[in-house]
This record gives sequence, structure tokens and C-alpha cells, in this order.
Amino acid sequence: MSVEIANESEITVDTERVLELAYFVRGALKLHELVDLGITFVDEGPMTDLHMKWMDEPGPTDVLSFPMDELRPGTDRNASPEGVLGDIVVCPQVATTQAKSAGHETINEILLLVTHGMLHLVGFDHAEPDEEKEMFDLQKSLLADFYALETS
Repeated sequence: MSVEIANESEITVDTERVLELAYFVRGALKLHELVDLGITFVDEGPMTDLHMKWMDEPGPTDVLSFPMDELRPGTDRNASPEGVLGDIVVCPQVATTQAKSAGHETINEILLLVTHGMLHLVGFDHAEPDEEKEMFDLQKSLLADFYALETS
């Protein structure tokens, strides 16, 4: 998988951990090794513009996902096809505020948002209660497994 990370925000982001997480989630979702993913970190101004343009909602949001090839998770027998997974845009300032409210570090919120964004890129959503439960349970499981791997 080719992962391109750009930090266009004023906040320093541990891009190595973000990269490790992206590769971990790719493997867990059985995505093809040659899937391409872009992750960009932007400040509140650009995120506000993107939020209005694509969601018609005011103010900055935490994460936006832009799927490209509509890839879906693979299986134990067959990885997804190769292709362009898409792009994730994260606002570290919003992540910082959310991290304080949640009682954890900003990087943990950023990792949560990248995981959330990747799940959106492979077709998960949370518009309906059953979809939300499935997506958030998987998100929680992926992060727990990633953190367990980091500490082992």
C-alpha cells in the first residue's frame, strides 16, 4: 500500500504512528498491498471550507473521507482488488479539542479519526443505528488490536 501523508496544519503530528496504523488497518481489512491512500492534516480554515463544500455544514469537522475506487474489505482467502482507496482529511485542532473531552492524548484521537476515515473509505457508515454499532465496534476493535501490538 502506498500511503502519502501531508501535514499542512500548524500542529505537529506523529506521522510515523499514523503510517503504522494505516498499514495495520489495511492488513486487518484485507486490503490489497497495492492500495493507495492519502492522509492530509489541515487547519480549521481549510477544514471548514471542505466541510461546507462537501457536506454543506458550517464550521470545521474532525475528519472527512473521499473514497475513490469504492473498494471493500477483502476476506481471509482474497484481498480486495488493488486500486485507489481514497483520501482522508483530518483537522488536528478539532482532534485536540475532542481528545481533551475524551481524556486522552491528541495522537490517540488522530489515530481514531484515521481509522474512522479508513472505514468510511471501504463502505462503512453510521447513518443508521445498526450501521453505527457495526462501524464503531469494528473501529474500537481495530484500535485496541493496534495498541496491543504496539505494547507487545
